[in-house]
Amino acid sequence: MKQSAKESQYTFSNSISFSLVALFSGLAITTSCTPKPAVVTGSKTMSAEYIAQGKTIFENSCAKCHDLPNPDDHSATDWVGLVNSMAPKAKLTDKQHEMVYDYIISAKK
Repeated sequence: MKQSAKESQYTFSNSISFSLVALFSGLAITTSCTPKPAVVTGSKTMSAEYIAQGKTIFENSCAKCHDLPNPDDHSATDWVGLVNSMAPKAKLTDKQHEMVYDYIISAKK
């Protein structure tokens, strides 16, 4: 059975529509399943002044209660837990907490 030109155009149009839907669906699935990059707000560049402030907070806040630990004594991952547990005791603000952690990691050899 031979299709008319109108039927052929309709079939071709449906085929293209289906292909586009499949393509965009595939892209949507691929995009939603791939890891997302971390969102960075503001500048994450650490200046010497920023690191120095972190060091000062570390020395002044932490030394009140105990000897200062060597930054090389723990991994960066371990420092996350240590600083998270100690920051509330030292009454650090979120910014100070971040600065102390960034100083410690920058001081690791």
